[in-house]
Order: sequence, then C-alpha cells, then structure tokens
Amino acid sequence: MMELAGALEQPQFATERDPRLRLIIPIIVAIAFLMEQLDSTIITTAIPAIAHSLDTTPVRLNLAITTYILTLAVFIPVSGWFADRFGARRVFALALFTFTLGSALCGMADSFGMLLAMRALQGLGGAMMTPVGRLILLRSFPRSGLITAMTYMTLPAIMGPVIGPLLGGLLTTYASWRWIFYVNVPFGCLGILAALRFVDDFHEEAVQRFDFAGFLMVGCGVALLQFGLENIGRPIIPVSATVLVLAASVLLLLAFGRYARRVVAPAVDLTLFRFRYFWVGTLAGGLCRVGLNGVPFLMPLMLQVGFGMSPVTSGSLTFVGSFGALLMRPLLSPLLRRFGFSVVLIGSAVVGSATVAGFALMNADTPHWMIGVYVFLFGIVRSAQFMTSNTLSYADLPADKLSRATSLGGVLQQLSVSLGVSIAAMLLGLIAGETHVLTPERFHRVFLLTATIPLLSIPGFLYLRAEDGVQVSGHVRRSRK
Repeated sequence: MMELAGALEQPQFATERDPRLRLIIPIIVAIAFLMEQLDSTIITTAIPAIAHSLDTTPVRLNLAITTYILTLAVFIPVSGWFADRFGARRVFALALFTFTLGSALCGMADSFGMLLAMRALQGLGGAMMTPVGRLILLRSFPRSGLITAMTYMTLPAIMGPVIGPLLGGLLTTYASWRWIFYVNVPFGCLGILAALRFVDDFHEEAVQRFDFAGFLMVGCGVALLQFGLENIGRPIIPVSATVLVLAASVLLLLAFGRYARRVVAPAVDLTLFRFRYFWVGTLAGGLCRVGLNGVPFLMPLMLQVGFGMSPVTSGSLTFVGSFGALLMRPLLSPLLRRFGFSVVLIGSAVVGSATVAGFALMNADTPHWMIGVYVFLFGIVRSAQFMTSNTLSYADLPADKLSRATSLGGVLQQLSVSLGVSIAAMLLGLIAGETHVLTPERFHRVFLLTATIPLLSIPGFLYLRAEDGVQVSGHVRRSRK
C-alpha cells in the first residue's frame, strides 16, 4: 500500500519531478527545431558557390531546397504514429541521428545527385524531429507551463528563416559552402546524447495498425501541393503542368477526407478539427502566418536587389528581427493573462498587417538604423502571433490526441511557410512582368498586397469563446453587469 501511495503521489510530468528539466528539455527540442528551420533557408545565399563547385546551374539548385521541403511535408504525418509505437525518446534520437548524418553527407557531396539524395535524408530526419520534439514538450509540461514550453518551440521557427541567410552568407564567404551543413554535426551529436539522458521514453500502450493507404494519399497529396507551391515562386515546370499538379494534390487530399471517415485510425486524424481551439490556432493562425511569412523572403531581396546592399549587410539587418522574437517570449504570459487568446490574436493580426504594409515606405535612402529598428518591431509582432496561435492549438487537447495533433499541426505549419514564400514570389513575378527588373517600387506593391492576408484570419479568431485556452492563459473575462 505504501508503494502504491508513493507511486500515486509521484508527479506526472518530468518537469515537476526534476525542475532542471524545465530548461534542459526545451533547449534540447529548440536545438533540433533550429537546425530544421535553418536548413530551409541557410542554403539560399550559398547557391552560387554550390552550383560552381558541383558544376551545375543556380536554377537547378532550387531542387536542393525543394527536395528537402518535399521530404519534410511527406513524412511529418507519420511521425506521431512512430512516437506512439516505438517511444518518443528513441524516435527523437533516431531523427536527430538521421538529420545529422544527412548534414555531414551533404557537406561531403561531390555531385549534384548526391546532394539531392542527402537533402532528402535530411528532410526525413527533420520530418520526425519537429513533431516528436513538440510532443515531448507537450508531455513534459503541465498545462500551467504550456506557454513556456510553446515559446521555446516557436522561437526557432521564427528565428531560423531570419538567421539562415546571414549565417549561410558568412560561412560561404569566410569558410566554405560545405560548412553550412557541417555546422549541424556538433549540435546534432550533443542533442542525441542529451535526449537519451533527459527525455522520457513515453509511448502508447495500445497502438492501431499503421494506415499505409492513408499515408500514401496524404503524402502524395501534400508532396504535390508543396511542389506546386514551390514551383509558383521558383518555376521548374510549365504553368500548365503546375496547374495539373495542384489539381491532383487537391483531389488526393479530398479523397483522403472521404477515406478517413471509414477508417478507425487514419494516418492524419481529421477529427481534430472538431476542437474549436485547434482549428482556430492551426487554420486561422496559419492563414495569418502566410501573410507574415512572406517578409523573410522579400526583405533580403529588396535590401540587396532593390537597395544595392551586400549580402552580409542585408543579413545583419534582417537578423535584428530575432531579437524582437526573444523579447516577446517573457512578455507573452502576462499579455495572455491580461487580454486572453482572442484579443492577442486579433490585435497581432491587425498590427502585423500594418507592419507588413509599412515596409513599403522604405527606400534606398532610409537610414540603416531605422530599418533595423523597424525589423525589430516586426519581429515582436510576428512572434506574438506565432507563439499565441501555436499555444492555443494544443492548450486544451486531451492527452491521447497530442501525438496526432503535433503531426497535423506540423504539416500545416510547414505549408504556411511555403505558401507565404510562394505567394510573395508569385506576386513579385507578376508585378515585375517580362522585364524581370526588381525595383524598390515593385517590392513596395508586393508588401502592400501581402499585408491584406493577415486580416483574412480575423473572422476565424472571432469564433473563440471565453473558456478556450483559459487553463493556459489564466485570463478571466469580466462579466458585464
């Protein structure tokens, strides 16, 4: 009886059993997230050097970016099942090993084909790292500590695309393009050792059979959608073929929607959208992120091509946005406690839209310090939106839904990034026309157009009720007399 009572009194969450883990576990997961996010953008500034080294063209090297993102999109949906079946710690450590091995082999690539194959291996590891890492955070913290956990998860997603071009430019200029991949190796090895030492190996006792047919439908549908979206911004195939690819992706995803209703445990659990806070956080929040995610793509181009800045100067100015994200992390809990999820989400969407439009006021004569301050403010607003919507998505979910929710949330987050970049690139191409000349005025028009997208998410945020996420935010809405 004494042993039973002791077992019952033992804290459920790892961070309650050992307070040190409140910092150690988020750092382990944040390192993995940062590596995955960095590798989506770090290669962009190194493309000319890689193309010269591997005897190919910069245009063909778009495939190195697309291959990585496609592999991420295809395999993210199955990560939750693997974590439930084999244990989160083992799957996370294996994902880190796969990603680290792929990084080392990318750095050693001596041909274009080898680089593409190793980028796919990186993507496979990254697809497992992100959702399983998110699951580890959710199951290591009580609801009251969820804001802290989710801000650690969201910061790398915000900072990675900003840091990537600067770090890639510095490594390529002062070392070699191969170091943009080698830099992952020590962090990956450290992450593997730390995960095996500190992360609990939780898994489900009873796991349903793997839905291979559903995985094929979702995987192919998402892959075609991702490829079609990437092709809008960086054309590889003709426009007619792009339309067919996008149509095929929609048909496959619709077919899966019908199929999922007849299967006990589908590859992607669409019943999650029955939870209001989940679909508001992922779909409405994702739509807002689409409008904000175009800025990290447009800003370096405008500074370099439109204003004539060097890659290092441009990267340094865009990097300032990461400090805004860091400042927002400790402020989020007080904001949510004071105003609640609905007000913070709507407010950050409105201010985010205005901030994106404000980039249209910049020109080549704008002082660098003024650009830096504005990018810093944009980083604060963008991180407020990202952290709040991510936290809301998982705030009240039942524990048995977390693994599937992190998989679906990971897919939607990945699509919001690619769609934001693709829409910005498509608008820039349409406005530039056949001349392909990118003047500051043309960038200004694109910023103004993309600024309308965050406003489209507001109707979704208005669906939130007072009780949504209150366990996490601690906000109590005063009743009107």
